[in-house]
Amino acid sequence: MPLKFFLKLYLRLLGLAALVVVLCFTLFSGLNSVREQSWQEYYPAPLLRWLAAVPSPQQQYPWLLAHHDFRLVERGSLDASPLVQERLGYGQVVAVQTELGWRLLVLSPSGEVLEFLFRDTYREVAETAALIALAHLSEALPEDRDPLMAELSSRLAITLRPLASERDLPAEAVLGQVSERGIAFYRQGDSGRVLLRLADGSLVNLELPPRFDSWHWSVVLLLLFVAAGVMGAALLMLVRGVDQNLRAVESVAIRIARGELGARVEESGSTLVSRLASSFNGMAEHIQRLVGVQREMIHAVSHELRTPVARIRFGVQMLEGCDSAEALQKQLDGIDGDIQELDELIDEILTYARLEQGGPVFSLVETSVTDIVRQVVGEQQLIRPGIVIEADIAPGSEQWAMSDVEPRYIHRAIQNLVGNAARYANGRVRVRCQLDDDNCRVDVEDDGPGVPEEDWEKVFTAFARLDDSRTRNSGGYGLGLSIVRRILYWHGGQAFVCRSDDLGGARFSLVWPRKKSVV
Repeated sequence: MPLKFFLKLYLRLLGLAALVVVLCFTLFSGLNSVREQSWQEYYPAPLLRWLAAVPSPQQQYPWLLAHHDFRLVERGSLDASPLVQERLGYGQVVAVQTELGWRLLVLSPSGEVLEFLFRDTYREVAETAALIALAHLSEALPEDRDPLMAELSSRLAITLRPLASERDLPAEAVLGQVSERGIAFYRQGDSGRVLLRLADGSLVNLELPPRFDSWHWSVVLLLLFVAAGVMGAALLMLVRGVDQNLRAVESVAIRIARGELGARVEESGSTLVSRLASSFNGMAEHIQRLVGVQREMIHAVSHELRTPVARIRFGVQMLEGCDSAEALQKQLDGIDGDIQELDELIDEILTYARLEQGGPVFSLVETSVTDIVRQVVGEQQLIRPGIVIEADIAPGSEQWAMSDVEPRYIHRAIQNLVGNAARYANGRVRVRCQLDDDNCRVDVEDDGPGVPEEDWEKVFTAFARLDDSRTRNSGGYGLGLSIVRRILYWHGGQAFVCRSDDLGGARFSLVWPRKKSVV
């Protein structure tokens, strides 16, 4: 996987994670702000409405002023916003957060506003409810306590239960506080408890609803749904983009299957399948080139085969008219030469097709390039004694002579160039070999007419002939240089032609890496 693609994907994932965290935090804070406001009004509401219903709560419960920041104010002199005034008019309990705690307001039937300031709403409401219950239960007769506890539990939204056994007793520290104050607040699990000691020594347990939990299961579930939704949306966008790109590749593949070989996938650096698109386009280019080569070969082969076949047919017809053994042998030799020409042509076509359609299975071995050059020069000198063919090994090249090549095909490439140069040379061909640590270079020069500059690329095209008047004696089928270029291609190099500055004719050059790359 490319590092750039990995970093881009990694940064996107980090951005998505940061977005989910920020979104969940904002939602958590905003939602809990509303929930806490609602809880601060809902939880003390039964107690405040109880006190509001009492004609004179500070006289009936004289301990209120001592235990709490409590006061009665006229509604008209209340320092509150119009929204708070309106809510009080509807009989609602209103909670206003201040720097000192929560300010609880409720309107009494007489038109006065009861105002409490709770620093710890949960505990202070619990203790206030416990003191009210203690005052009423202590004054009641034992037989009246159970109905009274049921009424207080209903109106104050609490649960009052007498302790039935010693197993229900809390810790000794709680009992000690009860003996001193008459009540003791303690926690049991997620809820609070208040233990009351009545005037006759009876113990009553007051159970409270759970305190405000910012991590309630409904909040956690909502956050999970939001996080899953955001990640699902991001994944949908990612998959949708990949799907669109894959559909584009699929569409181009269908068009190519229908014969539109020029169809290509539009490449973009931002797509996740850009490498697939690039590889697909490379494959399409290769297929289009192979199909074009096959069409050219079919056309050219039919043209190349027509001439020797026609000569063979003519030679066979001439056999009937031969009236001497010498004439018969001449016709047979001509037919044999034409068959030999067909055999060579077929060998050239098969070699070119094998190289063009993916190449042979190259087995690169470390071989001396200078030895191959000398071998080719020696062989060609024997075949063409009338031409001076010389090898020119550059100074210092012998130490770099060992190269990773396929010896048979490199031999074939150099042989094709030397044979082609000897065919057109006036009298001299030079094969120059220059090797270094990185590259191998072989130049084949002649003193012939050379190749016009506008045809330097054309000569490497299959079945291309610059001189259409050539006969089989002047040689060639237009495949030799195409084979050379393909051999160099499979060695990771290239072949090109230019003019020879020294001999004046053509100079064909082969250049390829001396050592194969280590993957």
